[in-house]
Amino acid sequence: MRRLPRGRRGVIAWVILLVLALAGCAPPAGGGNSDAGSSRSGGTVTVFAAASLQAAFTELAGKFEASHPGTKVTLSFAGSADLATQITQGAPADVFASADTRNMAKLQDAGLADGEPRDFATNTLTIAVPQGNPAGITGFRDLARPGTKVVVCASQVPCGAAALAIEQSTRTVLSPVSEESSVTDVLGKVTSGEADAGLVYVTDAKTAGSKVESIPFPDAAKAVNTYPITIVKGARNKQAADAFLDLVLGSEGQAVLGNAGFGAAPK
Repeated sequence: MRRLPRGRRGVIAWVILLVLALAGCAPPAGGGNSDAGSSRSGGTVTVFAAASLQAAFTELAGKFEASHPGTKVTLSFAGSADLATQITQGAPADVFASADTRNMAKLQDAGLADGEPRDFATNTLTIAVPQGNPAGITGFRDLARPGTKVVVCASQVPCGAAALAIEQSTRTVLSPVSEESSVTDVLGKVTSGEADAGLVYVTDAKTAGSKVESIPFPDAAKAVNTYPITIVKGARNKQAADAFLDLVLGSEGQAVLGNAGFGAAPK
């Protein structure tokens, strides 16, 4: 067999080495599953958030996607207790925003909070009644009147824990016809006419607009809920999760939350 001249052999060897080097830099087949690759290409950031955050976080998700082309925000809303349970049982979440510190502590105790959670908002309860207020509710103690159909959150849910705290501080015993797993379910009972009144957050009553009337009561100040947020340990898209937290905690996010009726987090 003819042997190539020494010069041509050198050129061919150099080309082979270059091809091998480039192949080593190429992404793996089916690639993009690594955290870094997902973050660089955008990918998806999954946010588990308390039901009362639905309107505000939906708006923030739109702003985030607009400023981070190629990144999609997947939102999952439910009662904070349900979400904390789902995450501790392995549900894939990048970010968790709770309506109270108690359910956030469940993630911390399980070693699933990546760093110290950050407080980002506060919320208080109000009384929501159907338009026209047919039961004539004027304050918290009216909810204990015999025959009044009241709906509250279950005690393990932040809005239910707040309602119970107000009952205890005012020495008022309520007899709810239903205890719901999220504040949006309570609001649904009121808007559908199944209840004379429901204890919901001021933010939910504001979101409902003309569907309900809101009756503030001073005792609500005795049970203020503080909302913490954290990245979930092992987040699949930590870079996007970090950026979403920055949005929530920054001036733009705080303005959206304020417009939705949330109070500022304690300093």
